[in-house]
Amino acid sequence: MTLTSRNAIVTGSTSGIGLAIARAFAQQGANVMINGFGDAAAVEKERAGIEADFSVRCLYSPADMSKPVEIAAMVKEAETAFGSVDILVNNAGIQFVSPIEEFPVEKWDQILAINLSSAFHTIRAATPGMKARKWGRIINTASAHSLVASPFKAAYVAAKHGIAGLTKTVALELATHGVTVNCISPGYVWTPLVEKQIPDTMKARNMTKEQVINDVLLTAQPTKQFVTVEQVAALAVFLCSDAASQMTGANLSMDGGWTAA
Repeated sequence: MTLTSRNAIVTGSTSGIGLAIARAFAQQGANVMINGFGDAAAVEKERAGIEADFSVRCLYSPADMSKPVEIAAMVKEAETAFGSVDILVNNAGIQFVSPIEEFPVEKWDQILAINLSSAFHTIRAATPGMKARKWGRIINTASAHSLVASPFKAAYVAAKHGIAGLTKTVALELATHGVTVNCISPGYVWTPLVEKQIPDTMKARNMTKEQVINDVLLTAQPTKQFVTVEQVAALAVFLCSDAASQMTGANLSMDGGWTAA
């Protein structure tokens, strides 16, 4: 398949899953706008690398996903620069872990804003153009936590359940307009963020690296293997293909069997 002549926005894409998806789209010929925080030089290296590696246009937006005005401006910027936004991937997300009675109100508000409300705002802004062109692909990064819960993650689990519901609702609204809306629900994915957590967990729990990986991180995943960013990206690419044109409103688990139990 090819995504030549398609234009994509991927939020939360300066590293990890989002960056892998952006690169996978570019490899298929799509122009991409990446978004997220990070060291300016590192972000520019990734942006320029996408252009050099795949001979496509790659823009960067520093839009804050907790701010609706900046989100709307990001979508408008991409539409102006590329001519259209054909593919939208809502991947931005943060995490915070705390017992419910101690959960900081500001953290609840921030997680709901970035993990859930930002997807509403991007979809709201991108949908008119997709409907007018009668083609679009909206992909939301959910989580195994869109289907099951874990303790101490009230905001994250609530937001991811919300993403699953938002996906279904918008899929029904756009079903006759050539626009599909799906979400991908990964389990634990091997990313720099996860890797950086291991030394602190080793120290806090007096465990070896292998124990942390198998007994803490992968305890819920029957395969005892991490999902890779490349696997998530490959599924996102497939969802943009003609073969997936009748897949809409789906919540696609990629979690090593976590939610099968």
